[in-house]
Amino acid sequence: MEATNTQVRTGTIPPVVAARYALWTFVIVNLVIVEALFFTAGTGKNGVLTVAKFFGMHAALLLLCQLLLVARLPWLDRRIGMDRLTVWHRWVGFTLMWTLLTHAFLVVLGYATLDDASMTKTFFALAGVPASLFGMLAAAIVVVVAAVSARQVRRRLRYETWHGVHLLLYVALGLAFVHQLQEPTTFKTSAFATTYWWALWLFAFGALVTGRIVMPLWRNAYHRFEVAEVVRESDNVVSVRVTGRNLDKLPARAGQFCIWRFPGHNHWWLANPFSLSAAPDGRSLRLTAKAVGNASAGLRNVPVGSRAFVEGPYGAFTALHRTRPGALLIAGGVGITPVRALLEEEPAGDIVVLYRVRSEDDAVLIDEVRTLVAARGGRLHLLTGRTGETSPPFEPDNLLALVPDLAERDVYVCGPPAMTSTVLSSLRRLKVPQQQVHAERFGLA
Repeated sequence: MEATNTQVRTGTIPPVVAARYALWTFVIVNLVIVEALFFTAGTGKNGVLTVAKFFGMHAALLLLCQLLLVARLPWLDRRIGMDRLTVWHRWVGFTLMWTLLTHAFLVVLGYATLDDASMTKTFFALAGVPASLFGMLAAAIVVVVAAVSARQVRRRLRYETWHGVHLLLYVALGLAFVHQLQEPTTFKTSAFATTYWWALWLFAFGALVTGRIVMPLWRNAYHRFEVAEVVRESDNVVSVRVTGRNLDKLPARAGQFCIWRFPGHNHWWLANPFSLSAAPDGRSLRLTAKAVGNASAGLRNVPVGSRAFVEGPYGAFTALHRTRPGALLIAGGVGITPVRALLEEEPAGDIVVLYRVRSEDDAVLIDEVRTLVAARGGRLHLLTGRTGETSPPFEPDNLLALVPDLAERDVYVCGPPAMTSTVLSSLRRLKVPQQQVHAERFGLA
């Protein structure tokens, strides 16, 4: 491991702050340009249509921001993390839906007022115009995707169903582009407007294609990942070690995760995000998974020597964000896997690990964790018991009793959503500085 991997950053802008500054700068600059284009393009045929144009132009900007948030650009992902980018993508998506609906309603109202006709008659008349029809279809798809992404609906759907519907957004993207291309009040108001919108669409679409398609295909063709070993850690936990060519050139770090596919073993769409359970050593990658679904349960049957398709690495749960010499690593259940990998990067010193499980038999990789903690002179607290049966270990007072100086440490948290939320709430109540708290709840949905 290079010395810079665990170097405490002082006197510099934290990576996550720098990334957020970059994102906000991008948004503000483009928002200013869109506002300028709106006010210099002239008014519409009436006041309602002018306002409709305002919402339409901002909907286009929101759509392009959506693409960048899920493009999995390495620079952003390593500093912000896929989980936060996905949450932002979700809320921008709902904002986009309401902006599109407002735009569509105002367009119909504006033309109904202009033609002195009913809104129903105007709606069907506009549906006969190709440019308007493309926009209507794009808006309808966005509304459908937003509906199935609502928490109450999403919880009732299989991931594969939700993901299949979500892919319709790429159809909406194409329809929206054609709609805007044929709309003279945006693309064609001036040479600058045409250049700007083309550049923005090409940049956003290019980032998406590069991050989601080109880079994964290139990395897998270059590294040629294959399964080298399958180890049953317990009755319901398995580790899979994957090798490949030139893995020392793969930019992976302890604490990150990859999206794993095993062609020939599962269907292509059955992909899972699993953390690296060992620090990358330039020779192999290891994942450790608990059997909680068909895909993860079937990992124990993956043939040695078979090909693996690996997307990533992704995630900001790394030593890149260290700000303090001491570290507190908190894990729950199989969330120990990225923590176990991080331990390999920790130098000897002030390390505390809190590992929450129902019983010691459920403690995944516990022997490896004990060995790594002992080798670094750290402390391991194995917190067993069910919630309700014992005093909650992650309540503020109990957490402070276990680690009195936690406010002086970097705190890494990984575990089930309920546990992670409880820990983060306690850390806020204990006034642990936000820049010292690192948590990543990765997932594809």
